[in-house]
Amino acid sequence: MSGIYARQARPARRIAGMAASVAFISATALLVAPSPAQASPPTPIAASTARTYLGQLTERAEGSSSGYSRDLFPHWITQSGACDTRETVLQRDGSNVVTNSSCAATSGSWYSEYDGATWTAAGDVDIDHMVPLAEAWTSGASGWSTAQRQTFANDLSQPQLIAVTDNVNQSKSDRDPAEWMPPSASYHCMYARMWVDVKHHYDLSVDSAEKAKLQSVLNGC
Repeated sequence: MSGIYARQARPARRIAGMAASVAFISATALLVAPSPAQASPPTPIAASTARTYLGQLTERAEGSSSGYSRDLFPHWITQSGACDTRETVLQRDGSNVVTNSSCAATSGSWYSEYDGATWTAAGDVDIDHMVPLAEAWTSGASGWSTAQRQTFANDLSQPQLIAVTDNVNQSKSDRDPAEWMPPSASYHCMYARMWVDVKHHYDLSVDSAEKAKLQSVLNGC
């Protein structure tokens, strides 16, 4: 009889072991499950509203860049759990993004609205500040507190952050729309709407050339 019970116990142990394995795999899957594709940056104002807002912005020559440093705009702060701002935007703007336990994207795909390119490595993607930090500095942010500049640099509620091709973002650098527009002409209207939306929300000024370019683009929307 003891032999019979011994033979019956082995399958039970195997079942218990299998259950433990399934539980382990399920727990691991939670760490690397693909995030659902989400919307790109918050939808900006309509072109008609952007034209109105543009007329409300203070027009003046750009201020001095003296004293500017990116460090004065603390960015990529923790947004939720282990995820910082960059990682959060990568998940928001990507498709089928898989992250590890540290929130780093290990796979997925990202479509860059600026140039129409699609990337499958997070390292090929930059998170662009729609209104660059240096541009904000010369448009009024030099007088902000560090806390205000941190909010600006990590703002997920305004169309201020967008995942784009890294070298395209680098070609933009700190330039305003009078000096640079996305290579994809079909995105110019959206770009102008986003730019004006952010500047209006943060009460930043525009210079004459910048305003003229934005008016021209928005009139064609």
